[in-house]
Amino acid sequence: MLIHGLQKLTLLDFPGRVAATLFTGGCNFRCPFCHNATLVEHPEEAPLYQEEEILKFLSGRVGILDGVAITGGEPLMNKDIKEFIAKIKAMGFAVKLDTNGTYPELLKELLDAHLVDYVAMDVKNCPEKYAETAGIAKLDLKKIETSMKLLRESGVEYEFRTTVVKEFHTVEDIAKIADWIAFAPRYFLQGFTDSGNLIGSDLHPCEKEILLQMLDAAKKKIPSCALRGIS
Repeated sequence: MLIHGLQKLTLLDFPGRVAATLFTGGCNFRCPFCHNATLVEHPEEAPLYQEEEILKFLSGRVGILDGVAITGGEPLMNKDIKEFIAKIKAMGFAVKLDTNGTYPELLKELLDAHLVDYVAMDVKNCPEKYAETAGIAKLDLKKIETSMKLLRESGVEYEFRTTVVKEFHTVEDIAKIADWIAFAPRYFLQGFTDSGNLIGSDLHPCEKEILLQMLDAAKKKIPSCALRGIS
């Protein structure tokens, strides 16, 4: 298991936990608004941590941290992630997984083995605009819907989240997403920020007034919906 980034302490990435965040490289999506372009498109240019180095770091944080968040890129592209997470769990840490939902078979393995305690799944857009928003020509929505169903039935804490970009999302789109995932216990609309390391270009955050309209539209189906990363 290769790790391309390490945030040694976070109070934000794992709800309710003091955690470290691990970043994996590579992704099967090319979302134009992705703020980790190097990590996604050229992971070989990002810092590299060997598995042993990460596990040694975590062993020294037992009793200090109580969680580990694994994000990317797309973590489930790593076929050895199940074994890696098992080693982290054996140290007593809770594990949060970020995923785009396109690897339901591996997600099911992790859920069935009780290896993840919280899952955050990106919902890029409403179905008819999903492929465009993910930056790929063809997309099998059945895999994404299977992952949604797995989370719904898992008993594991989870959330769905959408990064809202002016060029890709309308109030109507958010309403359609909320209708699609109306069963979700948590849904967050995340503000877009240009990190300077995007896959695309000429992208902008939505105005606060529009975001509030989106929030109102989503709350009609998911009352717990909230804004995140928006001042």
